[in-house]
Amino acid sequence: MTKLFALAGAFAIAAALSAGPAWAQDTSSDESAGSQDVGQSNPTGAPQAYTTPPAAPVLFITSIEVVQTTLDPKQAIIKVRGLTGSRGWSGPQLVPLYEGVPADGILDLQFIAQTPDQTQKAESFVPIYAISPLDPGDKLPKTIRVRGVGNVMLLTQLPGTIETTITKEDGSKAVGKTWAEKGTAPAGDNVVREEDMPRNFRIIPPKKGVAGITHNMNRLNLVLGEDGKTITWAFWE
Repeated sequence: MTKLFALAGAFAIAAALSAGPAWAQDTSSDESAGSQDVGQSNPTGAPQAYTTPPAAPVLFITSIEVVQTTLDPKQAIIKVRGLTGSRGWSGPQLVPLYEGVPADGILDLQFIAQTPDQTQKAESFVPIYAISPLDPGDKLPKTIRVRGVGNVMLLTQLPGTIETTITKEDGSKAVGKTWAEKGTAPAGDNVVREEDMPRNFRIIPPKKGVAGITHNMNRLNLVLGEDGKTITWAFWE
């Protein structure tokens, strides 16, 4: 059975997943400007136990590469690149979408990582990647599919590569611009359009409440000023 592995920031291959992998942490900063702690309040003042942030799919997949090694034991290596909405993601890995051998011969994977434990200021999309070798001697699947939150990529020629460019709004230059609902404005330097937004975004108007912070680090939030149009803050929840 194929064992999946993952690494970030290095080209060495980790130990087998079934033996307990050791994930390399990313080197990006975990700081967040103007962010709000999303942990539960503790009115007694007693220290709280640390909990590992949950894992979630990364926002976008940008490339899939499969190479075949030439030295024994020969094996295929899968490398997937993607984008997260903010800094602070760690432990990237590729995991099967489901257990067992698929009837259609497609190896179906999710690209996941541990989320930041706080909201993060929208600065730009952040590259992330994972590497997964197949077991030596394993037959290459005919196709590899990798899923993120906002897109899916399919590699049909193995070994081989496929890549794409993401053009969605990352929120880094949204502050000070005007919010435009879908179909109300052409693309321009001074507007942020609904049709250019990533999946699951949220607009927060000045005179409406919010249900709370749900710690969905794949959701971009845009806060509008008193005029109900100008974006005053952008953050990933």
